[in-house]
Amino acid sequence: MRRFQCSGSAGVPRWTALFLFGFGLALASALPGLAGGFRAGVAVRVVTPDPLLPVSGGVGPSSPAVRQAGDLTVRALALEAGETRVAMVSADFLGFPAVLGQRVRAQVKGVPGTNILIGATHTHSAPDCYGFADAAGRTAADLAYLDWVCRRMAEVIDEAVARLQPAMLKIATGEARGKIAYNYYAEQLYDPRCHVIQALDEAGRPLATLVNYAIHPEVLGSDAGVLSPDLVGPLYERLAEAGAGVGLFLNSAQGGMVTADNRGPDGKDLRTWAECQRIGRLLADEAVRLVAPAAVQRDPGLFCVAKTVRFPVDSDLLRTVLERSPLGYVAEPGAEVATQVNVVNVGNAQILTIPGEALPNIGYYLKRKMRGEHNLLFGLTNDAFGYILTKVDWGSFRRYDYITRICLGERTGEIFLDEALALVAATPAPPRLTVP
Repeated sequence: MRRFQCSGSAGVPRWTALFLFGFGLALASALPGLAGGFRAGVAVRVVTPDPLLPVSGGVGPSSPAVRQAGDLTVRALALEAGETRVAMVSADFLGFPAVLGQRVRAQVKGVPGTNILIGATHTHSAPDCYGFADAAGRTAADLAYLDWVCRRMAEVIDEAVARLQPAMLKIATGEARGKIAYNYYAEQLYDPRCHVIQALDEAGRPLATLVNYAIHPEVLGSDAGVLSPDLVGPLYERLAEAGAGVGLFLNSAQGGMVTADNRGPDGKDLRTWAECQRIGRLLADEAVRLVAPAAVQRDPGLFCVAKTVRFPVDSDLLRTVLERSPLGYVAEPGAEVATQVNVVNVGNAQILTIPGEALPNIGYYLKRKMRGEHNLLFGLTNDAFGYILTKVDWGSFRRYDYITRICLGERTGEIFLDEALALVAATPAPPRLTVP
């Protein structure tokens, strides 16, 4: 059996378990440099429920779905260099809590659990994965369906591993042009940058294109009676049409309140499938445009580390969600929740996971402090604890009343920033491809 352990590569000192434990880190894997070269594999599973289930757009009761537009999918991109193996998963749900993610990790054979990053696209038109209860304590969450999704997700990860083949990468960052997103609270307060990681086979043909961008996929809305991946479905279709391989979408810092710009000429929202197609296809076209001139990285490095971070649950609303959910959330002593945060270096890029919806200012700050030539934030990844605000934003503007209620507490942002940046600082910087 292949062993996954800590190792080093030329120019980077070997990290020992003792050193990492001194930082309070859980080592997830290693630097490249061992035999095997860089490999990538991708796989997809459809998880559309049959019959259709009610859909969830946030805390509270779900809404009935009477038709569907597009399929819900779970998608996995497996990467390997030497003895380091990582899986990045995108799932068409509002969020995918760690309690479900742990079920998935327990079933995966080909990747260490700490190296599995599970992100939700944040569509507002998919079944409830949290187990939100109504006033009477009832929930629309279908536990059998969620168990099936967990099995499908484990299968797709192992299939992506089985499909590993020699590969190269192209990585790009740039502003996505056009009418795609805006901040509903303050129009210009959002990050227009789109990050793209494209895996190529040995002949240079795209195997997969991962798009990382901050947006709420809520064009249709949860009350439209439609089960749908929203704009993410057309994004995937367009990437395939463009010869960009299998698409994966990982959200970013889209909290408070970076949403799809589906405003019509009269200012009213266009809540149609055609508008989902317009925005999804435009974002795909922009991703393809950005990555096209990027340099090919023929033997990119790969490093992954994980850390457990704990947050106090000060919010009465979210504490009630945890207590009433049938999913079996485990609260730590002192009303805390624990989650996995990852840093991944791949090629000249660095990736940091966020267990919820961070506000754009947090996103900008993190990217500024990260250490790659391309710095990606995978929002709603490994957990989905509502909004993440700093203490100066929490409970401040009246406009922030809603996101304050759907936040674990006043300390959430500071705890995450401190823990995440400590993890980044303790992680080797990715190699640079350009001269400063």
